[in-house]
Parts: sequence; C-alpha cells; structure tokens
Amino acid sequence: MFNRHDISRNTFQLTGKLARQGYDWWWHSFTGTNPETGEKKSFFVEYFICNPYGNREKPVLGQSPVNKKEGRKPSYLMVKAGTWGNDAAQLHKFFGIRKIELRQEPPFELVAGECYLSEDALKGSVAVSEEDAKYYKEWMCDAGSMSWSLVMDKKIAFNVGYGAGRVMRRLNAFEMFWHAEGMKTAYKGEVLWNGKKYIVSPKDSYGYADKNWGSNFTSPWVWLSSCHMKSEITGKWLDNSAFDIGGGCPKIGRFALRRKLLAAFWHEGKEYEFNFSKFWTFCRTKFECRESRSQICWHVDQRTLRYRMVTDIVCSKKEMLLVNYESPDGQKRHNRLWNGGTGRGKVQLYRGKKLIDRIQVFNVGCEYGEYTK
Repeated sequence: MFNRHDISRNTFQLTGKLARQGYDWWWHSFTGTNPETGEKKSFFVEYFICNPYGNREKPVLGQSPVNKKEGRKPSYLMVKAGTWGNDAAQLHKFFGIRKIELRQEPPFELVAGECYLSEDALKGSVAVSEEDAKYYKEWMCDAGSMSWSLVMDKKIAFNVGYGAGRVMRRLNAFEMFWHAEGMKTAYKGEVLWNGKKYIVSPKDSYGYADKNWGSNFTSPWVWLSSCHMKSEITGKWLDNSAFDIGGGCPKIGRFALRRKLLAAFWHEGKEYEFNFSKFWTFCRTKFECRESRSQICWHVDQRTLRYRMVTDIVCSKKEMLLVNYESPDGQKRHNRLWNGGTGRGKVQLYRGKKLIDRIQVFNVGCEYGEYTK
C-alpha cells in the first residue's frame, strides 16, 4: 500500500550530519482562475532550507562571487514562487536561518517573516525588483511579485515505503530522499500574480505537494505527476486518480543505482506501484528523456510481475523554466534543469498484456536535467 499518509516524513529532517551539509524542501503546485477573464494559470511555491547549522543571521549564498571564492557553504531558507505558461517566471526570497521559526515535531510548521507553511496551509509573498533579479541571476530569478494565501487538503499520498522510513533516515542511507504526502492535493484560496487575482478552488486546483531532502541531488533528475486526467476508454474524468514518477540515479552511500525510478498510480481507488526498493515485485524500468528545440519529451516504461505502466509526456520549453539549485557543499552541478507544470500526454495501464485503461493527462508537473560541467 503506497497511499499511506505519514506526516513524520513531512517534518524538518536536517539533524546530525545533514544540519552541516544537507537540504530540505517542501514543494507545492496548483492551478488558479482569473475571476474576470476566466484565464487558468499554474503556480508553484517552494520552501527550501540549506545547511541550517550555525544559525546565521543573514543568508549565505554559496554562488555569490565572494562566498564562492572563499569556499563558504550556502546557508539559508529560500522561498521560491512563480508560474508556468507563456509568461513563465520564478521569484526568489532568502532568509537567514536565525530568521526562521520551526516546529519540528508533527504537525510541522515554518514561519519566516510573512511566509508560513504547515501541513494544511501556506501563506506568503515575494517581490523582486529588477536590481534584485540581476543579483540572483544564478537562480534564474525574474522580476515581479506574487502573494498567496491557501489551505490544502492532501487527498492521496505516495509513501515510497521503508526507503524513506525512520531507520533509513537515521542512517542517512540515501543521498536524496522523497515523500509525496499529497500527490493529489485540493487547494483553496487566492493568489496575486503581478497584481492580478487568481482564485484557487479545490475542484480544479489540480494540486500537488511533496518534499525532498538529503545531502545532494540526483542525476539524471526525473519527475512527472498529475491528478488532472480523463479515461479514453470510458470518456470519464478521473476525479479520484493521480500518478507520480520520480528518481533517476539513487545513491546509497557511494553506490549508485543506475536509471531507477519510483512510480505510483492511484486509479479510481486501485493502486498500481512500480517501486524498485520492493524487490519482491521484480520491478523493471526503462526511460528516455529527450530535449528538442521546442519540447522536452519523457517516455517511461515500468513493469512488475503483474502490471505495466507506460507514460508519454511532452511539455513546451517556452512554457517551462530552467531552475537552479546549489548543492549543500557549495557546488552547482545542475545547470540545465527543466521544470514545468503544463505538460500533457498519455498513461497506459496493463495487467499482463491486457489494457486496463488509456488515460489522457493534463497539467503535468515535470522535470528533467543532468549534471553538466
């Protein structure tokens, strides 16, 4: 069973070694509607903590020229917010660790200035001037403003199992951990994007919420997810469904597990899981990610002894963002990491060779990148 909520995994994880060299982030994406024009727009909000040890008053940006020259490790809370589509943009705000208030025991809470995050709410604002955008150019930052006030109801979880369980977390067994407490999340509230209001309603928010933490990032980096889907066989919208795929090259200590992905599909109340850590299912995965002049394309083929899931997604590059993260050791290894939320395509589910359903998927959250020198 992967649809098991576990808010202990959603709490702050940067203790012990990870406090000195680690990151922890909470990701949220959703769709809003302009009440005047009817325009729909996909948004995201991320809270990212890096290297909290030292409890510094001001943020230390590892990629700033001075800090990079002196070899200082990054240390900050980064709040990143933005939108996808023809006017895709990302805004950044940084806080010193001492400026953060954290409740580490479940249920989790984070407060930094006007920015707030808990298990069921997120509020905040980011405003970036043209001058600030130039200063934060290493993060591909744009100028603009966004504020948000939302509550969320995490309907379906993707719990990857013992791989992110308590023992593995204490051992820091993996270089990068993942937990999707809300791979289908209903959001409610409003967003102001550059002065324009967007209403977010549970029925058509097509929301998602997960988190990652660890000491470094995976390469290749793959993520695909959606809860906005329609069956081609029945013609019905699937209101109680969601899928999630993530991974690339997991590392256990120094050992890399080449080209491994975790995946789950909750199909109208029935579970289909493709999890390499559950070895007894004999999960096998093949995937290909391609970048053309105008699109990013994903093809993922996953099988267990009983089931098969074939996923084909495309997303226009003009609607996506190039996002940057610096590793906790101060290096920036991902220099071409594509991030989007307007992908679309198909997912096919099989039992053996028999087709269960062929599903059209929309508003697909999607990422792809590999380390570049």
